[in-house]
Amino acid sequence: MTKLFDPENMFGSITDFSSNILDAMEIGKNIQLTPVQKPIHNIVLAGMGGSAIGGDINRIFLKNQLSVPFIVSRHYTLPHWVNENTLVICSSYSGNTEETLAATEQAMNADAQVLGISTGGILTEKLQSIGKDVVKIPSGLQPRAAVAFSFVPMLYILNQLGIIDKSWETDLVSAVPFLQKLTNLYSQEKETNPAYKMAEEIHTKIPIIYGESEWTSVVALRYKGQLCENAKMPAYHNELPELNHNEIVGWEKNESLFHSMVILWLKDEGDHPRVKHRQNVTQKILKTLPLAQKEIACGGGNVIERFLHMIHYGDWLSYWCAIAHGVDPSPVVKISKLKDELESLK
Repeated sequence: MTKLFDPENMFGSITDFSSNILDAMEIGKNIQLTPVQKPIHNIVLAGMGGSAIGGDINRIFLKNQLSVPFIVSRHYTLPHWVNENTLVICSSYSGNTEETLAATEQAMNADAQVLGISTGGILTEKLQSIGKDVVKIPSGLQPRAAVAFSFVPMLYILNQLGIIDKSWETDLVSAVPFLQKLTNLYSQEKETNPAYKMAEEIHTKIPIIYGESEWTSVVALRYKGQLCENAKMPAYHNELPELNHNEIVGWEKNESLFHSMVILWLKDEGDHPRVKHRQNVTQKILKTLPLAQKEIACGGGNVIERFLHMIHYGDWLSYWCAIAHGVDPSPVVKISKLKDELESLK
C-alpha cells in the first residue's frame, strides 16, 4: 500500500532521518566561516516552515547553554532591535522563500551579521554576491523532510562563532543508532507499530496537540505541520500552562463537534512538575466530554534522544495518517497554488 500512495518516497525520507543527522554533522564539521567583526549580543533565525523548525529545536537543545537571546522569526520583517551585534541566520531550503528573502534584505540594511543555510536559489546568490557565508545543504528533499539539515549545521555554526561549546555532540552521536532502531519499528505497516496504530485511531479526527511551553510545544508545532502537510489533515496545537488560562474554557460549547476531535498530550519526564499536575488535572476535567484523549510519551537515554524520538514518532504518525487516507504525503498542492498566486501579484 505504501508504494501505491507514496510515489515520491516520503517513506524513504523519514527512514533516512538518522543518516541525515550524520550527513549534517559532516557538513557542520567542514563549515569555514568568516570571523565575526563585532560581538554577538543576540541571534535571530529567519525562516518559514521546515526551515524554521531547526531554530526551534536548537533553542530547546541549547536553552541551558546560550548566554544570548535566540529567537525564531517567521515573518517578512525582523525585530526593530536587530543591529550590527545581531547574528541573523537566514534559513530557506529552496533559497527562494519570499518571507526569508525580505528578512535577509532587512538584516543587511541593519548591518547585522548575516549568513545563510540553503540548497541554493536566490538566497545563496544574494549572500554570496556580497561576500556573506552560506552553508550548502543537500537538495532533493521536501523542506519538512530535511529537518536534520535545518538544525545540525546550525549547532556547528554557533560553536564555530564561540557562542556555544560542543557538549551536545556526544548526545547527538548516541541518538543515531537509537533512532535507527526506532525507524525499524515505526516503519512497519502493522498494528504492533505504535505510530501506525495511533494513525489508525486518529486519522479521521482533528488532532489538537498539547505540549509544554518552551519544551514539547516545539514538538507540538512540528506535529501540527507534519499532519497538515503529509496527511493533508487540519491539526492545531497549544501549550501549557497558557492554555489553562483560556482554551480550557472553550471546551464547553459546540459539544456536538467534539467527537470529531482528539487531543494528543505530549508528555516527557523533563516536564515541569507543576505542568505535569496541570496535564493530569486538565485531562480529568475534559474526560467528561465526548472527546478522545491520547498520550504520547517517548523514551530515550538523554534529552536529545527523547526530543528527537518524539519528533521522529510524529513524522511517522503523519505518514501513516496519509496512507490511511490514501493520499500521497509529498505534494503540497495548496502551498504551490498559493505561491503561484502571490507571484502573479508582484
